[in-house]
Amino acid sequence: MAKKNVNVTINGIQVQVPEDYTVLLAAREAGIDIPTLCYLKDINEVAACRLCVCEAEVNGRPMRNLPISCVLKVEDGMVVRTDTERVRKAVKMNLELILANHNRECLTCTRNQTCELQKLCYEMGIDMERFDGETRTVCYDDLSPSIVRDSTKCVLCGRCVSACSKLQNLSVLEFVNRGVNTKVAPGFGYSIKDTDCIYCGQCINVCPVAAIKEKEHIKQVWAAIQDPQKHVVVQTAPAVRAALGERFGVPMGEAVTGKMVSALKRLGFDRVFDTNFSADLTIMEEGYEFINRVKNNGTLPMITSCSPGWIRYCEEFYPEFIPNLSTCKSPQQMFGAVVKSYYAKKEGIDPKDIVSVSIMPCTAKKAECARPEMQVDGYRDVDYVLTTRELAKMITEARIIFDRLPEAKPDPILGEYTGAGVIFGATGGVMEAALRTVADVLTGNDLQDVDYEAVRGIESFKQASVTLPIGGEDVEVRVGIVSSTGAAEKVLNEIAAGKLQLHFLEVMGCPGGCVHGGGQPHVSAKERLDREVRAERAKALYSEDKRMPHRKSHENQEVMNLYEEFFKEPNSPISHKYLHTHYAERFIYMPDVVERV
Repeated sequence: MAKKNVNVTINGIQVQVPEDYTVLLAAREAGIDIPTLCYLKDINEVAACRLCVCEAEVNGRPMRNLPISCVLKVEDGMVVRTDTERVRKAVKMNLELILANHNRECLTCTRNQTCELQKLCYEMGIDMERFDGETRTVCYDDLSPSIVRDSTKCVLCGRCVSACSKLQNLSVLEFVNRGVNTKVAPGFGYSIKDTDCIYCGQCINVCPVAAIKEKEHIKQVWAAIQDPQKHVVVQTAPAVRAALGERFGVPMGEAVTGKMVSALKRLGFDRVFDTNFSADLTIMEEGYEFINRVKNNGTLPMITSCSPGWIRYCEEFYPEFIPNLSTCKSPQQMFGAVVKSYYAKKEGIDPKDIVSVSIMPCTAKKAECARPEMQVDGYRDVDYVLTTRELAKMITEARIIFDRLPEAKPDPILGEYTGAGVIFGATGGVMEAALRTVADVLTGNDLQDVDYEAVRGIESFKQASVTLPIGGEDVEVRVGIVSSTGAAEKVLNEIAAGKLQLHFLEVMGCPGGCVHGGGQPHVSAKERLDREVRAERAKALYSEDKRMPHRKSHENQEVMNLYEEFFKEPNSPISHKYLHTHYAERFIYMPDVVERV
């Protein structure tokens, strides 16, 4: 049933909007910006910050006080003013009160120039501190391998609480205490390290300030680069190229692959490779693993293991599905293992002198590289993980003018990749890449139609099927794609109940996949109103895929060389040693209290 439209006048401008709109959204349609701090469309609409107040009247009768536009529904004939002296004074007063007990060390803050509170203060002309409130109790929780929480910078907007509960269905963070003692924290004063947090970083993505941020490895990477005894190798994930440019004025949705490679070389890395290479390698291992499971009555559905946030979630909440997980390491970890074995031998470098660095869109990757099992022959697969944001900081620190960089290509041996490797960064990309190779292997043909459109899109769950010859007969292979642990919970419950039958399931821990990972450049709540970030960034990957001369993982010649010279064949004993791993049920206990409740 079509929604009814209503007429609203805002600051003298008449607009017609759907009847379920709020005044905030209606104002946006009229080209009027109403300040907000706590608001996050469809996720956090709680009127906590009181910055989006307005004056309104219905049927000629003024509404009492100053209603909150983010929760005030429009009515036909409603007249709204957001530009009156009364409104401006109220907004400025509320903003100053928020600022009064906020840690105001802005110049040294990691969110300097990307902070939404800082931007609002500038826009509202706040040029002095009229109030000096008591700052929040200090709790600096940096015990986890991925996420740091700084209570002195929290503004109690609740965006992280809502994202964790509504998107991921985890509720690690909550409001604790009441009144002036209210704070956002894990329950009972525990460290994030000792909760069931999966380190996805969606809380970081939505935080308007720097109350939650990633644990940085920038200093360690600089030290390694400057150490003449170390051979520092870097890999870059597919989704990084789809978002890095945003930090340097490049429009969202435009890949900056060549400039990114050029920047990394100027930073001083000894070799610049691409995680897309090991994404292709992952497909070879995972694709053949899937074929073996189907042919030999293995555990189905086989579930992808590329997303460390999803893996941790499975180990904590759904350990009964651990046998379903592919034993493949993620592309990040596969790459690190290859660097310190095949690459080290080929180049005549002692593995102990190699420092393996990865640039990832994901904060959970920091925790993944620290897992005890992610090493071979005593060498860690990956030593340091930088987020897209951290790479942008390094480029800025090095005073590199990004838009003037020449285009460059990754170094050979581990730098070649296909379109299949590129699309790993979008939800559905791993599944599409796998189908491209699996279909060719099973049919024995070089299939030309490689665009599996049914698995694309930002919907939280998608299904598709493809008929393939398996065991001498045509089998309808049913696949599923799910992103966010909140959506994964529903899918896993349906599979467990026998209501959903699948052969292959891709799970990504973050909504929309890696392009929307917790380490990607910050996008303000206002920008989210105007564009679908996940879809825009995914376009960059699919566009690059289209331009690639080879779009199937088994067409990657450097990967084929790796098999010929080292692994022999997919799923061989030596490939299992370096490229596969194991998972186990994870029990959460809470020994570290980091603050008094």
